[in-house]
Amino acid sequence: MTDNRPSHPTVERVLAELRAGGIGGDVRWFDDATPTAVHAAEALGVEVGAIANSLVFTLDGEPVLVLTSGAHRVDTLWLGEQLGGRLKRADAATVRSATGQVIGGVAPIGHPAPVRTFVDTALADYPEVWAAAGHPHTVFPTTFEQLVRLTGGTATAVEPG
Repeated sequence: MTDNRPSHPTVERVLAELRAGGIGGDVRWFDDATPTAVHAAEALGVEVGAIANSLVFTLDGEPVLVLTSGAHRVDTLWLGEQLGGRLKRADAATVRSATGQVIGGVAPIGHPAPVRTFVDTALADYPEVWAAAGHPHTVFPTTFEQLVRLTGGTATAVEPG
């Protein structure tokens, strides 16, 4: 992890939305990418479940963002049924088009236009969660409640209980 504060346009958009939402915007930059929840958790010294993975899917062709706890995977068949459609993993071009960010660094906010968002209720089990900040080398701390509020998201389970 580095203490210097590099700049990147996608990270600056995330920071601007954090500040607009009344959140300090403490973005941490890592020397190496943290493209998975396991990598991010190891770098931060936190439980993998406290990592909010930003996963872009399509729901009947419409891009949607699912913020899921790093402790488990999204059950796409089950969640698609809960949402009333067919959920499938978006390709890299769809992710970039919908979020303006690249896979491995997709933040829950800072997108060119709002993306319908679902926030995994399992994240509520952690007093602090970490999400990507718009670049594969960045994360920021937040809470489940803040994620729901900032994204205008819907709290939902992402796998059957």
